[in-house]
Amino acid sequence: MRPVDLSQIHTIPLQTRQNKVLLERFARPPQVGRTFVDFLASLPGILAGDDFRNVVAAIVRAHQNGRPVIIGMGAHVIKCGLSPVLIDLMQRRIVTALALNGAGAIHDFEVALIGETSEDVATGLRDGTFGMVRETGQLMNQAINHIHAQQPDVGMGTLLADALLECHAPNLDYSLLVAGRRLGVPVTVHVAIGSDIIHMHPSADGAAIGQATFNDFRLLAAAVSELSGGVYLNIGSAVLLPEVFLKAFTVAQNLGAHLHDFVTVNMDMTVHYRPSENVVRRPPIVGGQGYTLVGRHEIMLPLLAQAIVDSIGA
Repeated sequence: MRPVDLSQIHTIPLQTRQNKVLLERFARPPQVGRTFVDFLASLPGILAGDDFRNVVAAIVRAHQNGRPVIIGMGAHVIKCGLSPVLIDLMQRRIVTALALNGAGAIHDFEVALIGETSEDVATGLRDGTFGMVRETGQLMNQAINHIHAQQPDVGMGTLLADALLECHAPNLDYSLLVAGRRLGVPVTVHVAIGSDIIHMHPSADGAAIGQATFNDFRLLAAAVSELSGGVYLNIGSAVLLPEVFLKAFTVAQNLGAHLHDFVTVNMDMTVHYRPSENVVRRPPIVGGQGYTLVGRHEIMLPLLAQAIVDSIGA
């Protein structure tokens, strides 16, 4: 076998090649006193810089066209202090529905009650006190247990919001649950029994928990059935909410929604398999576009919100 003769290679002119990186898409250097709009425009039009602006444009377009913007989010988003940002988007009628996991509802509930949340898990594991705070388990479970006798068709989000309102929690303005109740924005709570601290308490009732979160699943499915022309964002939930979203999406399609022209977005600190498949890749095959934005919640979500509000001019 003889080596190939590279002198026989055929080349093409550089100017005729299709290129993915163009000078016009390069970033612009920083300037003192630059406005946020100018800063956003200064980002490179390459990879995540382009994706970020596309997500902003999709949310702005959905809002202007009266289409839904639904957020499904994990508890860490609340622990990063971002509830005021989300409540503002709800008040501006940009976010039209919000889905929490069980831990998210717990942190939201505790912030409303005492203005603090998030215990030291390792310390509590040593003596078995992790998750055993009396008021959190008692008040939340009592609210959920109301479903048996008083409100059989109500979802967990509404039950918990009403409990906070009834006890006049001192920090109601920081509660996503209460904001949804006040604004008429659905806030649903989706749990796996045994995954949350309040399930360990003597007041926990599996039947009530199951019925309340099942009611909220049906409510989320109704919101997802309107997703055409809208946006769904999964923020900081690696497993549970991506699974719930995929099932809600399937229910919507089964009932004749014919979803199309929607955008799905996964925002997290790292890339996980489940949201990549169930949010970004699989649903858009039906008729949409998926994006992944990687970064710290406490930076990425405020940036996204500011970009949206500036674009809308609201």
